[in-house]
Amino acid sequence: MKRRPTFLISVLCFGFAFFYVPILSMIVYSFNNSRLATVWGGFSTKWYAALWHNPQVGEALKLSLEIAILSSTSATILGTMAGIALARFKQFRGRVLFSGLVTAPLIMPEVITGISSLIFFILMAEFVGWPASRGFTTVTLAHITFSMVFVTTVVQSRMLSADRAIEEAAMDLGSRPWQVMKDVTLPVISPAILSGWLLAFTISMDDVVITNFTTGPGTTTLPILIWSKVKLGVTPDVNALATLTVLVVGVIVFAVGFVMNRSEKRRELERRLAYQANE
Repeated sequence: MKRRPTFLISVLCFGFAFFYVPILSMIVYSFNNSRLATVWGGFSTKWYAALWHNPQVGEALKLSLEIAILSSTSATILGTMAGIALARFKQFRGRVLFSGLVTAPLIMPEVITGISSLIFFILMAEFVGWPASRGFTTVTLAHITFSMVFVTTVVQSRMLSADRAIEEAAMDLGSRPWQVMKDVTLPVISPAILSGWLLAFTISMDDVVITNFTTGPGTTTLPILIWSKVKLGVTPDVNALATLTVLVVGVIVFAVGFVMNRSEKRRELERRLAYQANE
């Protein structure tokens, strides 16, 4: 019995080391003076300066941010509507088919999604004439289709766990359905909507497979740029770029967590004050 906690702690430490030691080593070697990524040649920040003066990286980052913001926002809007419909409307014609189409990309390999998206865009261009070429539009549409599934799942789970009696009480007090949606439902599921947007944004910024199938000449996102550099061998400039990405993502996650924690504490305080006022 005394060995069990030690074993669990050892497994936990091994798990954290397995995930984070490679990241820490990448950060350390991003300050490597040598061009060889695995040979330490002294401390230097020249690779960060090289990234700053590399227009290709700036253009790829700008394109990735534009695609991620547009696709995650669109996916959040569509996914929120789909999640609310699946959670609140138990019976409607085509519900099983709609639910299957929404959740299919979750279990489908990304390679299949990328190939099917490519074939669809080619057929559209042949029979309709749009899109004329693969690029920003096709990548954005593919990201919306893929990331919308995750938003739907998150919102649907939050809707199923929410207390529907609050919505019914608001309607009994005279609120119309759109008012209940605006004043009750959306504030209750707002953390899920924000989480869904962040998840869709992260998936879009990170995607390589689907983007590789749906992109075209002159449309190079940041993950595709990193992938093309890695195929030629990992260099310290790739480590520097990945380190900056980890830093930005860490700051965003910390900021969002801080804001959501403060919002949750504020709502808890409002509940306690309302409960004390009713006593």
